[in-house]
Amino acid sequence: MKLASLKQGGRDGTLVVVSKDLQRAVPVPGIAPTLQRALEDWQSAAPRLNRVYEALNHGNVQTIDAEDVFALDTTALAAPLPRAYEFVDGSAYLPHVARVRKARGAEVPESFYTDPLMYQAVSAGFYGPRDPVLVPSEAFGIDLEAEVVVVTDDVPMAVTPEQAAGHIQLIGLVNDVSLRNLIPDELAKGFGFLQSKPRSALSPVFVTPDELGEAWQDSKVHLALLTHINGEWFGAPEAGVDMQFNFAQLIAHAAKTRPLSAGTIVGSGTVANEDTALGASCFAERRTVETLRDGKPSTPFMKFGDVVRIEMNDRSGASVFGAIEQKITAAGA
Repeated sequence: MKLASLKQGGRDGTLVVVSKDLQRAVPVPGIAPTLQRALEDWQSAAPRLNRVYEALNHGNVQTIDAEDVFALDTTALAAPLPRAYEFVDGSAYLPHVARVRKARGAEVPESFYTDPLMYQAVSAGFYGPRDPVLVPSEAFGIDLEAEVVVVTDDVPMAVTPEQAAGHIQLIGLVNDVSLRNLIPDELAKGFGFLQSKPRSALSPVFVTPDELGEAWQDSKVHLALLTHINGEWFGAPEAGVDMQFNFAQLIAHAAKTRPLSAGTIVGSGTVANEDTALGASCFAERRTVETLRDGKPSTPFMKFGDVVRIEMNDRSGASVFGAIEQKITAAGA
Protein backbone atom coordinates (compact mmCIF):
# COMPACT_ATOMS: atom_id res chain seq x y z
CA MET A 1 0.00 0.00 0.00
CA LYS A 2 0.95 3.66 -0.35
CA LEU A 3 0.63 6.19 2.45
CA ALA A 4 1.04 9.97 2.62
CA SER A 5 0.32 12.90 4.93
CA LEU A 6 -1.57 16.09 4.19
CA LYS A 7 -0.14 19.36 5.52
CA GLN A 8 -3.40 20.08 7.31
CA GLY A 9 -3.84 18.61 10.76
CA GLY A 10 -0.97 20.01 12.78
CA ARG A 11 2.72 19.25 12.96
CA ASP A 12 2.24 15.55 12.22
CA GLY A 13 -0.17 16.12 9.33
CA THR A 14 -3.15 13.96 8.42
CA LEU A 15 -2.65 10.37 7.26
CA VAL A 16 -4.14 9.42 3.89
CA VAL A 17 -4.12 6.20 1.90
CA VAL A 18 -3.05 6.84 -1.71
CA SER A 19 -4.03 4.86 -4.79
CA LYS A 20 -1.40 2.81 -6.63
CA ASP A 21 -1.39 5.27 -9.55
CA LEU A 22 -0.88 8.21 -7.13
CA GLN A 23 -4.05 9.90 -8.43
CA ARG A 24 -6.49 9.56 -5.51
CA ALA A 25 -6.39 9.51 -1.74
CA VAL A 26 -8.66 9.09 1.26
CA PRO A 27 -8.20 10.07 4.93
CA VAL A 28 -8.52 7.31 7.51
CA PRO A 29 -9.27 8.98 10.88
CA GLY A 30 -11.03 5.85 12.12
CA ILE A 31 -7.78 3.89 11.80
CA ALA A 32 -5.09 6.46 12.64
CA PRO A 33 -5.01 10.26 12.45
CA THR A 34 -1.29 10.32 11.59
CA LEU A 35 1.28 7.96 10.13
CA GLN A 36 3.22 8.04 13.40
CA ARG A 37 0.17 6.76 15.27
CA ALA A 38 -0.29 4.00 12.70
CA LEU A 39 3.33 2.88 13.07
CA GLU A 40 2.98 2.73 16.84
CA ASP A 41 0.12 0.25 16.43
CA TRP A 42 1.28 -1.24 13.13
CA GLN A 43 0.17 -4.85 13.63
CA SER A 44 -3.41 -3.67 14.09
CA ALA A 45 -3.39 -0.66 11.76
CA ALA A 46 -1.63 -2.14 8.73
CA PRO A 47 -4.30 -4.73 7.78
CA ARG A 48 -7.05 -2.12 8.11
CA LEU A 49 -5.11 0.41 6.03
CA ASN A 50 -4.49 -2.25 3.40
CA ARG A 51 -8.21 -2.97 3.11
CA VAL A 52 -8.80 0.72 2.39
CA TYR A 53 -5.97 0.64 -0.17
CA GLU A 54 -7.51 -2.34 -1.99
CA ALA A 55 -10.92 -0.70 -2.00
CA LEU A 56 -9.47 2.55 -3.33
CA ASN A 57 -7.71 0.77 -6.18
CA HIS A 58 -10.60 -1.47 -7.17
CA GLY A 59 -13.45 1.00 -6.76
CA ASN A 60 -15.05 -1.02 -4.00
CA VAL A 61 -16.50 2.08 -2.37
CA GLN A 62 -18.81 0.09 -0.14
CA THR A 63 -15.95 -0.32 2.36
CA ILE A 64 -14.89 3.34 2.33
CA ASP A 65 -16.69 6.66 2.33
CA ALA A 66 -16.67 7.57 -1.36
CA GLU A 67 -17.40 11.20 -0.52
CA ASP A 68 -14.05 11.44 1.26
CA VAL A 69 -12.00 10.25 -1.74
CA PHE A 70 -10.24 13.17 -3.41
CA ALA A 71 -7.87 13.84 -6.30
CA LEU A 72 -4.31 13.89 -4.95
CA ASP A 73 -2.47 17.22 -5.19
CA THR A 74 1.20 16.70 -4.39
CA THR A 75 1.62 20.34 -3.37
CA ALA A 76 -0.81 19.71 -0.51
CA LEU A 77 1.37 16.97 0.91
CA ALA A 78 3.71 17.23 3.84
CA ALA A 79 6.44 14.63 4.19
CA PRO A 80 4.82 11.24 4.95
CA LEU A 81 6.40 11.60 8.38
CA PRO A 82 6.52 15.38 8.87
CA ARG A 83 8.72 14.75 11.90
CA ALA A 84 10.23 11.56 13.25
CA TYR A 85 11.68 10.43 16.54
CA GLU A 86 14.89 9.42 14.80
CA PHE A 87 16.59 9.72 11.41
CA VAL A 88 19.84 7.79 11.16
CA ASP A 89 21.63 7.96 7.84
CA GLY A 90 24.16 5.43 6.64
CA SER A 91 26.73 5.46 3.86
CA ALA A 92 26.20 2.02 2.41
CA TYR A 93 27.46 2.61 -1.15
CA LEU A 94 31.21 2.20 -0.88
CA PRO A 95 32.01 3.23 -4.48
CA HIS A 96 31.00 6.75 -3.42
CA VAL A 97 33.10 6.58 -0.23
CA ALA A 98 36.09 5.13 -2.07
CA ARG A 99 36.07 7.75 -4.83
CA VAL A 100 35.74 10.67 -2.43
CA ARG A 101 38.64 9.41 -0.33
CA LYS A 102 40.77 8.64 -3.39
CA ALA A 103 40.26 12.18 -4.68
CA ARG A 104 41.88 13.52 -1.51
CA GLY A 105 44.62 10.86 -1.44
CA ALA A 106 43.17 8.73 1.36
CA GLU A 107 42.59 4.99 1.54
CA VAL A 108 39.35 3.33 2.59
CA PRO A 109 39.90 1.76 6.05
CA GLU A 110 39.28 -1.99 6.15
CA SER A 111 36.62 -1.45 8.85
CA PHE A 112 34.43 0.34 6.30
CA TYR A 113 33.79 -3.03 4.63
CA THR A 114 32.53 -4.69 7.83
CA ASP A 115 31.06 -1.88 9.94
CA PRO A 116 28.59 0.64 8.48
CA LEU A 117 29.16 4.39 8.54
CA MET A 118 26.20 6.18 10.13
CA TYR A 119 25.29 9.49 11.74
CA GLN A 120 22.31 10.97 13.57
CA ALA A 121 20.50 13.33 11.18
CA VAL A 122 17.86 16.05 11.66
CA SER A 123 14.47 14.44 12.38
CA ALA A 124 12.49 17.24 14.06
CA GLY A 125 11.11 18.32 10.69
CA PHE A 126 11.22 17.23 7.06
CA TYR A 127 10.40 19.22 3.94
CA GLY A 128 7.40 18.08 1.95
CA PRO A 129 8.04 16.87 -1.60
CA ARG A 130 7.30 20.26 -3.19
CA ASP A 131 8.60 22.55 -0.42
CA PRO A 132 11.53 24.83 -1.28
CA VAL A 133 14.94 24.03 0.21
CA LEU A 134 15.83 27.09 2.29
CA VAL A 135 19.53 27.95 2.59
CA PRO A 136 21.07 31.17 3.96
CA SER A 137 23.92 31.38 1.44
CA GLU A 138 25.09 29.83 -1.84
CA ALA A 139 28.62 30.01 -0.41
CA PHE A 140 27.75 27.06 1.84
CA GLY A 141 28.09 24.68 -1.14
CA ILE A 142 24.49 23.49 -1.63
CA ASP A 143 24.17 19.84 -2.59
CA LEU A 144 21.46 17.20 -2.85
CA GLU A 145 21.84 13.55 -1.88
CA ALA A 146 19.34 11.19 -3.49
CA GLU A 147 18.82 8.19 -1.23
CA VAL A 148 16.44 5.40 -0.32
CA VAL A 149 15.02 5.24 3.21
CA VAL A 150 13.13 2.67 5.22
CA VAL A 151 10.86 3.21 8.23
CA THR A 152 10.67 0.80 11.15
CA ASP A 153 8.20 -0.18 13.80
CA ASP A 154 9.57 -0.62 17.34
CA VAL A 155 12.98 -2.30 17.09
CA PRO A 156 14.47 -3.98 20.19
CA MET A 157 18.05 -3.31 21.18
CA ALA A 158 20.71 -5.69 19.82
CA VAL A 159 18.58 -7.25 17.07
CA THR A 160 20.33 -9.35 14.46
CA PRO A 161 20.12 -8.34 10.79
CA GLU A 162 17.79 -11.30 10.24
CA GLN A 163 15.46 -10.02 12.96
CA ALA A 164 15.80 -6.40 11.80
CA ALA A 165 14.47 -7.29 8.34
CA GLY A 166 11.08 -8.00 9.88
CA HIS A 167 10.90 -4.51 11.34
CA ILE A 168 11.06 -2.74 7.95
CA GLN A 169 7.50 -1.54 7.39
CA LEU A 170 7.77 1.29 4.85
CA ILE A 171 10.13 2.43 2.09
CA GLY A 172 10.61 5.85 0.50
CA LEU A 173 13.06 8.38 -0.89
CA VAL A 174 14.90 11.29 0.66
CA ASN A 175 16.75 14.34 -0.58
CA ASP A 176 19.37 14.52 2.16
CA VAL A 177 20.45 18.15 1.76
CA SER A 178 24.15 18.80 2.43
CA LEU A 179 26.12 22.02 2.70
CA ARG A 180 29.48 20.81 1.44
CA ASN A 181 31.60 23.86 2.18
CA LEU A 182 30.68 23.66 5.88
CA ILE A 183 31.55 19.98 6.25
CA PRO A 184 35.38 20.07 6.38
CA ASP A 185 35.61 22.46 9.33
CA GLU A 186 32.89 20.59 11.23
CA LEU A 187 34.48 17.18 10.74
CA ALA A 188 37.90 18.59 11.65
CA LYS A 189 36.52 19.22 15.14
CA GLY A 190 36.02 15.47 15.51
CA PHE A 191 32.40 15.67 16.65
CA GLY A 192 30.39 15.14 13.46
CA PHE A 193 27.84 17.06 11.38
CA LEU A 194 25.66 19.89 12.66
CA GLN A 195 25.32 23.05 10.55
CA SER A 196 26.34 21.21 7.38
CA LYS A 197 23.32 18.88 7.54
CA PRO A 198 20.04 20.88 7.54
CA ARG A 199 16.52 19.52 7.00
CA SER A 200 15.91 16.89 4.35
CA ALA A 201 12.90 16.24 2.10
CA LEU A 202 10.91 13.01 1.81
CA SER A 203 9.06 11.53 -1.16
CA PRO A 204 5.31 12.16 -1.53
CA VAL A 205 4.44 8.63 -0.40
CA PHE A 206 5.97 5.78 1.54
CA VAL A 207 5.11 2.25 0.43
CA THR A 208 5.07 -1.14 2.09
CA PRO A 209 7.74 -3.61 0.91
CA ASP A 210 5.18 -5.84 -0.83
CA GLU A 211 4.27 -2.89 -3.07
CA LEU A 212 7.71 -3.25 -4.71
CA GLY A 213 7.22 -6.90 -5.62
CA GLU A 214 10.41 -8.50 -6.94
CA ALA A 215 12.21 -5.16 -6.74
CA TRP A 216 12.46 -5.67 -2.96
CA GLN A 217 14.99 -8.43 -2.32
CA ASP A 218 17.58 -8.99 0.40
CA SER A 219 16.39 -5.82 2.18
CA LYS A 220 17.40 -3.72 -0.85
CA VAL A 221 15.44 -1.86 -3.53
CA HIS A 222 16.49 -3.12 -6.97
CA LEU A 223 15.47 -0.11 -9.07
CA ALA A 224 17.27 2.90 -10.53
CA LEU A 225 17.15 6.18 -8.59
CA LEU A 226 16.62 8.96 -11.13
CA THR A 227 17.75 12.54 -10.53
CA HIS A 228 17.25 15.59 -12.76
CA ILE A 229 18.65 19.09 -12.19
CA ASN A 230 16.77 21.91 -13.93
CA GLY A 231 15.15 19.33 -16.19
CA GLU A 232 18.45 17.75 -17.29
CA TRP A 233 19.43 14.16 -16.53
CA PHE A 234 21.90 13.97 -13.65
CA GLY A 235 22.05 10.29 -12.80
CA ALA A 236 20.23 6.98 -12.50
CA PRO A 237 22.40 4.60 -10.47
CA GLU A 238 20.94 1.23 -9.48
CA ALA A 239 19.97 1.22 -5.80
CA GLY A 240 20.31 -2.55 -5.51
CA VAL A 241 23.85 -2.63 -6.89
CA ASP A 242 27.08 -1.93 -4.94
CA MET A 243 25.21 -1.54 -1.64
CA GLN A 244 27.72 -2.91 0.86
CA PHE A 245 25.22 -3.06 3.73
CA ASN A 246 21.53 -3.74 3.22
CA PHE A 247 18.81 -2.06 5.27
CA ALA A 248 18.52 -4.95 7.73
CA GLN A 249 22.24 -4.59 8.48
CA LEU A 250 21.92 -0.82 8.83
CA ILE A 251 19.03 -1.19 11.29
CA ALA A 252 20.93 -3.77 13.32
CA HIS A 253 23.90 -1.41 13.44
CA ALA A 254 21.74 1.48 14.67
CA ALA A 255 20.08 -0.71 17.30
CA LYS A 256 23.29 -2.28 18.65
CA THR A 257 23.16 -0.38 21.95
CA ARG A 258 19.64 1.10 22.00
CA PRO A 259 16.12 0.29 20.83
CA LEU A 260 14.63 2.22 17.92
CA SER A 261 11.20 3.82 18.28
CA ALA A 262 8.40 3.17 15.82
CA GLY A 263 8.76 5.70 13.04
CA THR A 264 12.55 5.63 12.93
CA ILE A 265 13.86 6.51 9.46
CA VAL A 266 17.04 4.77 8.26
CA GLY A 267 18.81 6.14 5.18
CA SER A 268 20.98 4.28 2.69
CA GLY A 269 23.40 7.11 2.02
CA THR A 270 24.03 8.53 -1.44
CA VAL A 271 23.24 5.90 -4.07
CA ALA A 272 26.32 5.31 -6.22
CA ASN A 273 27.66 2.57 -8.48
CA GLU A 274 31.10 1.53 -9.66
CA ASP A 275 29.85 2.34 -13.16
CA THR A 276 30.13 6.13 -13.34
CA ALA A 277 28.28 6.13 -16.69
CA LEU A 278 25.09 5.78 -14.64
CA GLY A 279 25.63 9.29 -13.32
CA ALA A 280 25.50 10.59 -9.78
CA SER A 281 23.09 11.17 -6.91
CA CYS A 282 24.93 14.24 -5.55
CA PHE A 283 27.19 16.99 -6.82
CA ALA A 284 30.03 15.89 -4.56
CA GLU A 285 30.09 12.57 -6.44
CA ARG A 286 30.15 14.24 -9.85
CA ARG A 287 32.86 16.66 -8.73
CA THR A 288 34.93 13.77 -7.39
CA VAL A 289 34.71 11.92 -10.72
CA GLU A 290 35.81 15.11 -12.48
CA THR A 291 38.71 15.54 -10.06
CA LEU A 292 39.94 11.99 -10.61
CA ARG A 293 39.63 12.42 -14.38
CA ASP A 294 40.75 16.01 -14.90
CA GLY A 295 42.63 16.94 -11.74
CA LYS A 296 39.94 19.38 -10.61
CA PRO A 297 36.13 19.66 -10.46
CA SER A 298 34.30 21.63 -13.14
CA THR A 299 30.66 21.38 -11.97
CA PRO A 300 29.66 24.00 -9.36
CA PHE A 301 27.33 23.27 -6.48
CA MET A 302 23.68 24.31 -6.68
CA LYS A 303 22.52 27.92 -6.93
CA PHE A 304 19.34 29.68 -5.82
CA GLY A 305 16.61 28.95 -8.35
CA ASP A 306 17.93 25.51 -9.29
CA VAL A 307 15.34 22.72 -9.23
CA VAL A 308 16.11 19.15 -8.18
CA ARG A 309 13.82 16.23 -9.05
CA ILE A 310 14.29 12.77 -7.51
CA GLU A 311 12.13 9.80 -8.49
CA MET A 312 12.12 6.02 -8.79
CA ASN A 313 10.11 4.19 -11.44
CA ASP A 314 9.08 0.54 -11.49
CA ARG A 315 9.91 -1.77 -14.39
CA SER A 316 6.84 -0.56 -16.29
CA GLY A 317 7.92 3.08 -15.95
CA ALA A 318 5.34 4.07 -13.32
CA SER A 319 6.46 6.25 -10.44
CA VAL A 320 6.63 4.25 -7.21
CA PHE A 321 6.90 7.00 -4.59
CA GLY A 322 6.03 10.11 -6.58
CA ALA A 323 8.73 12.71 -7.20
CA ILE A 324 10.56 15.01 -4.85
CA GLU A 325 10.74 18.28 -6.81
CA GLN A 326 12.18 21.29 -5.03
CA LYS A 327 13.60 24.71 -5.79
CA ILE A 328 16.72 25.88 -3.98
CA THR A 329 15.66 29.15 -2.31
CA ALA A 330 17.37 31.86 -0.27
CA ALA A 331 16.22 31.73 3.33
CA GLY A 332 14.00 34.73 4.01
CA ALA A 333 13.32 35.32 0.30
